Amino acid sequence: MKKGAPLAQILVFVIFIAAFAVLNLVTPARTFSEQENRYLAQAPKFSFSALFDGSFTESFEKYVTDQFFGRDLWVAGKARAERAAGKTENNNVFFCADDTLVERFSEPDPAQLAANIDAVNALAANTDADVYLALIPGAAAVWADRLPANADCADQLAVIDEVYSRVDAETIDIAGALQATADEYIFYRTDHHWTSLGACYASERILSAFGAQAKLPQAFAPETVTTEFYGTAWSSSGATWVAPDSIDIYVPQGGAVVKNYPHGAEEDGTLYDMSRLETKDKYSMFCGGNTPRLRVDTGNEGPHLLVLRDSYFDSELPFLLGSFSTIDVLDLRYFRTSVADFIRENDIDAVLVIYSVSNFSTDTSVFLAGR
Repeated sequence: MKKGAPLAQILVFVIFIAAFAVLNLVTPARTFSEQENRYLAQAPKFSFSALFDGSFTESFEKYVTDQFFGRDLWVAGKARAERAAGKTENNNVFFCADDTLVERFSEPDPAQLAANIDAVNALAANTDADVYLALIPGAAAVWADRLPANADCADQLAVIDEVYSRVDAETIDIAGALQATADEYIFYRTDHHWTSLGACYASERILSAFGAQAKLPQAFAPETVTTEFYGTAWSSSGATWVAPDSIDIYVPQGGAVVKNYPHGAEEDGTLYDMSRLETKDKYSMFCGGNTPRLRVDTGNEGPHLLVLRDSYFDSELPFLLGSFSTIDVLDLRYFRTSVADFIRENDIDAVLVIYSVSNFSTDTSVFLAGR
């Protein structure tokens, strides 16, 4: 009995491993993960050069990790095990107070940060339009009191101060607006974006910089369009015990006419694509998600604004409609034409560069702003 017991354990273990090997082989590779809201690694093409330089092995490891059978269940199980063991984070997402999930912010690469600062300065030098820069701190900075003790997180506010001290553009203090309202629901608990309420508070600082006046939240009658939003932090952390967020709309589209240019040609667009509420990525309801270019003819009087942005701005856009006649919105990850030429050809009066601190610190497309 004593000799047979280890053999039985080994046999069970071998059968377990073999079963998963077979399941991994027969299960079709997935292209996209709804749970994680990202494209998954696919089987790499073999070549001896890729094998010898190590790229094949690295790509194959990513492929196996992404396509492992039952991946979503394993990620959730790992998160629960980490929490039960007293750990305070999983996959670079902190388990914070008030059932809040906050993504880690790492110290930026100085070279990348300098390159993006240089791009903003080149933009300011290359155009007669007024250029403004607004950096948005995330929950890791504004809700720092919710972070676990000794959480390893770089200082976003210090990064903002450094960038603002080195740019030639007019700077906008978004951090101050969010810190002043930190006790309110200004960030999603399961996602890295701010809520519509957070964007509303930020609009006061943005419009003030342009000499316009924003409406306070009390002036709106917000509509809750979903109470079942699970964001990127929820997906990557595996913290399935955290309740979903709600998404609100404060500003109706009204008479604003939106045009989208997903492939260069003009198409009808919208401020709110309600069909996206049927998908996992419900935040993409704002403006219909990532796109190279949007144009909004607001129906109001005012200057022509160009915005260079990341996805934070999608929920900010509605709050700016009343102060501009036309708003062009570019995402430099997809829009590859010269920004300086676009400004000249479209008679742009002012440019707003608005990014989260995290994206501004890491986005390798920002350099296009200076072209």
